[in-house]
Amino acid sequence: MNKAELAEKIAERVGITKPQAEEALNTLTQITTETIKAGGEVTLTGFGTFSARARKGREGINPRNPQEKIAIPSVVVAKFKAGKNLKDALKGKEDKRTEPASTVEAGQ
Repeated sequence: MNKAELAEKIAERVGITKPQAEEALNTLTQITTETIKAGGEVTLTGFGTFSARARKGREGINPRNPQEKIAIPSVVVAKFKAGKNLKDALKGKEDKRTEPASTVEAGQ
């Protein structure tokens, strides 16, 4: 799923226009990026945490010439740590706080 498809799904579920959903997504990514660049982290409870991590520089091997050593500089990278609800969903466990969709549909 790409950004446009995600915006379309959000617009359908929330009942807003697709441009409004795209603007919300753009704002979310912008704020998240600014916060991480400033050394903070963004936590979406149950979903996960976005943060920045410094990866130390190290000595590597040139893949074109395995006898040659190269210096790999230190760099700051984005990190995502999945939250409990996301982990459980991927394992097939249901979230006990929400009612399954099949029960909602059956009751209508």
